[in-house]
Amino acid sequence: MMRPMKAKTPRRPPPKKTANHQTDPVGVYCRVRPLGAEDGECCVEVISSTTIQLHAPDGLKANRNGEFKETQYSFKKVFGIKTTQRELFEDVAKPLADDLIHGKNGLLFTYGVTGSGKTFTMTGSPGQGGLLPRSLDMIFNSIGPFQAKRFVFKPDDKNGVEVQNQVDALLERQKRESQQSVPKTPSSRQRADPEFADMINPEEACKAKEVDEDSSYSVFVSYIEIYNNYIYDLLEESPIDLIKPKWNGAGTPLRHTEFIPPQSKILREDQNHNMYVAGCTEVEVKSTEEAFEVFWRGQKKRRIANTQLNRESSRSHSVFIVKLAQAPLDADGDNVLQDKNQVNVSQLCLVDLAGSERTSRTRAEGSRLREAGNINQSLMTLRTCIEVLRENQMCGTNKMVPYRDSKVTHLFKNYFDGEGKVRMVVCVNPKADDYEETMLVMRFAEMTQEVEVARPVDRPICGFAAGRRHRNQAFQDELSRRLQDRGGPMDGEPHTALNQLLQSFPPLPSCEISDPTDDQTLPRLIEALEKRHRIRQMMNEEFNKAAHMLSSKLQDLDGNLMSKENFIQDQRGKLGEKDKMIQNQKNDLDRLEKKCKMLEYKIDILQKTTNIYEEDKRALQHELESRGQRLQRELSEKKRMETRMQGLVTDEKLRWQKECERRVNAKELEMQNKLWVKDEKLKQLKAIVTESKTDSRPDPPQRPSREKDRVPAKRSASPSPVPTVPPVRPVHRRSHSAGAERWVDHKPSTNVELDTVMQPSIQNAIKVRAPDEKALSKCDKYMLTHQEVASDGEIQTKLIKGEVFKTRGGGQAVQFTDIETLKQENPLGESRKRRSSETGPNQEEHKDGSWTDVETRCAVAVEMRAGSNLGPGYQHHGYPKRRKP
Repeated sequence: MMRPMKAKTPRRPPPKKTANHQTDPVGVYCRVRPLGAEDGECCVEVISSTTIQLHAPDGLKANRNGEFKETQYSFKKVFGIKTTQRELFEDVAKPLADDLIHGKNGLLFTYGVTGSGKTFTMTGSPGQGGLLPRSLDMIFNSIGPFQAKRFVFKPDDKNGVEVQNQVDALLERQKRESQQSVPKTPSSRQRADPEFADMINPEEACKAKEVDEDSSYSVFVSYIEIYNNYIYDLLEESPIDLIKPKWNGAGTPLRHTEFIPPQSKILREDQNHNMYVAGCTEVEVKSTEEAFEVFWRGQKKRRIANTQLNRESSRSHSVFIVKLAQAPLDADGDNVLQDKNQVNVSQLCLVDLAGSERTSRTRAEGSRLREAGNINQSLMTLRTCIEVLRENQMCGTNKMVPYRDSKVTHLFKNYFDGEGKVRMVVCVNPKADDYEETMLVMRFAEMTQEVEVARPVDRPICGFAAGRRHRNQAFQDELSRRLQDRGGPMDGEPHTALNQLLQSFPPLPSCEISDPTDDQTLPRLIEALEKRHRIRQMMNEEFNKAAHMLSSKLQDLDGNLMSKENFIQDQRGKLGEKDKMIQNQKNDLDRLEKKCKMLEYKIDILQKTTNIYEEDKRALQHELESRGQRLQRELSEKKRMETRMQGLVTDEKLRWQKECERRVNAKELEMQNKLWVKDEKLKQLKAIVTESKTDSRPDPPQRPSREKDRVPAKRSASPSPVPTVPPVRPVHRRSHSAGAERWVDHKPSTNVELDTVMQPSIQNAIKVRAPDEKALSKCDKYMLTHQEVASDGEIQTKLIKGEVFKTRGGGQAVQFTDIETLKQENPLGESRKRRSSETGPNQEEHKDGSWTDVETRCAVAVEMRAGSNLGPGYQHHGYPKRRKP
C-alpha cells in the first residue's frame, strides 16, 4: 500500500531590505539623588519634568558683576528625588530590554560624579532593584517558556553562536554536569545570597509583548571591567578560587595568602565588523536567579581584587553584557532549525562608568593620581568622540572619530554607528561641593543628546509561517478530543489516526469456516474486502485531489501573502518616513518649546531688570533735578564771588602798580649813583695813565685788563672745526717746521696777523684762503689756523692739524690729529681805557669799534652764523646786544 507524498510548504524569500536613513537622538535622562544630612547646601533644583537649574553656591561668584549666575539644562526626562526604581526602569531600560527580545541591540550608560548614585541606579539594593536586575527579570519572564535546552546554542568564541542538535547538546550537558563547573539554578530550598535576595517584588514583574513563539531562545551573560585602559574578565576562573574557600581535612577553611590578578583581554572585530572582547567568558543562564548569581560572583571577585590591589571601585568602568541568541523552529515546530545563518544574536550592554572628578579636589597622589588621570582620560575621549560625531552631523564634515584612543569608546563604537539604541542616565548629587564637576557633566550631557544615531533595521529570521508551535499544539489537542468523542481505541490497539480511519470502513463478516462445503463465507469476505478496497481508492483519490487543491490554495495564499507583505513593507517604509517627519516635527516643536521657555525666562529677567532700571532712572532723575538746583545756586554764588574778586583784583593791581613804579624809580636812582661813581673812578685812572705817558721812561708792558672791562664774546670769530672731525689725541705736539712733508696752510682772510715770535711758520707750505682739492692732492699734511676772542679779551689762536689721504672715489679727505693753542693780546683793538681826548665836546658820538664806557662796551656781541667765508660754513656778524627790561 503506497502512501501519498506529503506536500511541503515552500520557503518564502525574505522581504526586500530597504535602506534605512532614519535616525534617533541619544536619549539622555537625568536623575537627582536626595541630599544627605552632611552635604549641606543644595545647588540643583528640578524646575520641570525635562529641565533642571543649577545655582552657584555661596562664596562662588559666577560673573564679574559679583552676582549669582543660574543655568538651566534640558533632558529627555528628569527624575526627582521621589522617583522609584520601577518608574526609572519603565522609562529608560524597559524599551531596551524589549528591543533585545525582538533582535535589536542596546547600550545604557550611567554617568556622573563620584557619589552621585550611579551604582545604585544600575544595581540597586534589596527590595529596590536597579536597572540591571529588572532588565534580566523582564527578559526571563518573556522568554521563559520558549527557552532552548542548555548547550543547544553554543558560543563560537568569535562573537557568534552555533546551533547543536539534541544529541550533541545532551552529551555536552552530561559532560558539564560531571565536571560541575557550570553554575546551576539555585533551588527554592537553597538559601539565597542576602545581597541579591528579594531585589524585585513579584507584583512589579513585567514582560515583553508580542514575543515570537516560533523561535527558541538562550541567554548568555558576561561581565568585564575596564581599569587603567585594560580589560579584565570578572567571570574568568582563576587558578585559585577567590570566592569559595577551600576546606582541609579538619573542616577549617584555608586562607589564600597570594593573589593572582586576571590577565588583560584584547578587543577584536568579528565578520560583521562589530567589536568584542576576545576570550571573554560567556555563561549560559536559564533564570533570573542564576543570572543574579553570576553577576554577584563577578562583583565579589571585583571587590576582592580592589582590596588586594588597594584601589577603589569607582576608579574602573564595569560592563555587564546580556547576549540573547534566537533561532526559529523547524516546520514541525519541535526542534531548532539547524542553520547558523538563521540565528539572530542581540545584546544589551549595561555600563556603570567610573566617577568623574577633579584630582585637585580629591588631592590624589602617586598611584591614585595616575588612576584618576587614566579615568579622566577615558572620559575625555568619550566626550571628544561625542563632540566629533556632533560636529560631523551638524556641520556636514567627515572628521575621523577617535574611538581607538580609549577601550570604552573602541568597544562600543558600533552602537554610535547605528547598531542599536544608545541611552544615558546622568546622575547628579545636588550638594554644593560638586557644583563645578556637576556643571561639566551637564554640559557633556547636553551635547550628547544632540548626537543622532541611525535607527536599527528589523532583521527577519526565516520564511516559515508564523504560529507553528501554537498550531501544532492545537492540532494535537483537537485530535485527542475527537478520539475521545468516538469512544477511544479498542483494547490493545494503538491510539492513532489509522485506527480511527479503519473504523469508518464497512465491518467484515464472520470468517469462521466450519464446513468444507461452505461456499458463502469466503465470497462474502472477498466482497467485503473488495468494497473496502474501492472505498480506500476513492478516499485516496479524494485525498490526492484535496491535497492538490490545498497545495494550490497554499501557493496562492503564499503568493498573496508575499504581495501583502511587500505592500506592508512599503507601507512600513512610508510609515517610517511619516514617523521620521513626525519625529522631526516633534523635535522642532520641543526645540521651539525649549526656546519659548528660555525666551519667557529671559523676558521675565528683562522685565525685572527693566523695573529695576526704571526705579533707578526715577531716582537718578530726582537726584539730577536736586543737583541741578544746587548747581544753579552754586553758579549764582560763583558769579557774586567773581564780581567781588574782580573788585579786589582791581584794587590790588592799582596798589601794586604804584608800588612797582616807586621801586623802579628808586632802583634807577641807585643805578645812576653807581654809574656816577664808576665814571669818577675811570676819570681818575685816565688821569693817572695820561700822566704816566708824559714821563720819559719807556712804556711798561700793558697789564691785562680787568675781568669786568673785557668784552664778552658770544661766539668765536673764526670757524670751529668741522663736526665730523674725529676725536683729537690727548698728546700735545708742536708743529713740524721742516722736513720732507708738504703742508697746506689754511688761513682764513679774517685772521689777524699776530707779528710775534709765536707766529707759526712752515717752510715749503701751500698757503690758501679756502681749501681746494688741487692743493690737498699735492700735500700730505693740513693745518687750519682758527682765531677767536677769549674771555679775558685776548686773541686765542688754534692750530688744527691733520693728515691728508686719498679716498676710494678718487677724492681727498682730512683726518684731524692735533690742536695747538696760542694766546696774545689783540693788537688791533683800541685801548679799553677812556682817553681824555675823548671827553671833549666833539666826542659825543663815537665811531664803530670805539670803547667808551661800560654800557657801550657791553652793547656789542659777536655771533657766528652759517655762510661766512671765514671758514667752512660760518659767517661773522656784529649786532647790538639787547638790553634787559
